[in-house]
Amino acid sequence: MPSRSLSQYLIISLKGVAMGAADAVPGVSGGTIAFISGIYEELVTTISNIRPSLLTTWRKEGFLAFWKAVNGGFLVALLSGILISFASFMRLAKYLIENQPILIWSFFFGLIIASIYYVGRQISRWNGRVFIGLILGTLIAYFVTTLPSLGTHESALYLFFAGAIAICAMILPGISGSFILVVLGAYKALSDAIVEFDVKRLLVFVAGAVIGLLSFSHVLKWLFKHYKNTTLALLTGFIIGSLNKVWPWKETVSVFSKTEGKIIEFSSVATTGTLSVLQKSTQDFETYKTAFEKSVSPFYYSEINPSQDPQLLYAAFFGLIGFLTIFILERIAVTKKPS
Repeated sequence: MPSRSLSQYLIISLKGVAMGAADAVPGVSGGTIAFISGIYEELVTTISNIRPSLLTTWRKEGFLAFWKAVNGGFLVALLSGILISFASFMRLAKYLIENQPILIWSFFFGLIIASIYYVGRQISRWNGRVFIGLILGTLIAYFVTTLPSLGTHESALYLFFAGAIAICAMILPGISGSFILVVLGAYKALSDAIVEFDVKRLLVFVAGAVIGLLSFSHVLKWLFKHYKNTTLALLTGFIIGSLNKVWPWKETVSVFSKTEGKIIEFSSVATTGTLSVLQKSTQDFETYKTAFEKSVSPFYYSEINPSQDPQLLYAAFFGLIGFLTIFILERIAVTKKPS
């Protein structure tokens, strides 16, 4: 692994901050940020190299040999940024999604549009298999974004398996680990555990995440080694398919009712067409949670939500900021290569 200066480790921590912020938002993937910022393959390789034999290295050759073999400086710098950002940004993301949903989703929509260009241009040779990978990735990610939430589950065993599944999504560009948690019904349980600092539930989730991450990283490393262009096409497809989730204007079809403990038609509880509009007007963000929604045009959004401004100009502005953010990250990745 490359040797780095303190300033380069700081840059890695900042990339971790960006990854954690992305992973805190259901619909956005920290894996996309890792790819664009130039650390994706090193991250996958480093994780896949973690194995029990490293303990033997520590015992026989000392801690410094172990630290170098595990790429410890890289991991500590990156993970510290991710954890600090994820824990702090989850609260900010929750506030923005509840109070300014169109603007925050517009920002991430622009970010993902730019990500498609960046990741796709890494493909060095196009052929039939690569095109199939692109189409397959798009369809899989789109299908995932249409899955309804399973409600809320808070058992320790369920949180363990949710962690194992979600972490795999978190390192895949285009597949949002937080959204997988929402689909599995574990997002609220995890966010509550973070806010309340419930150590037991957090450790259960982390244990599942570690096992899932160590297992899945070997698959990714093998795919990059043997089918790099096809894998890149698949990942590009994942990013394209995820656009459906972050489209700013939504119509809510059904919701999970906390009081009734089941999924019901949204039209039976509201005259508005979008849950976020109802929640913002009542300041009640707990009674109902989105079970199924669909993307609509900003003009239809105004029709189903009377007197609601689709905020087209502001949405375009925040989308542009998101788009430019990717090019800033790319520039950092290019200018901060380790020597």
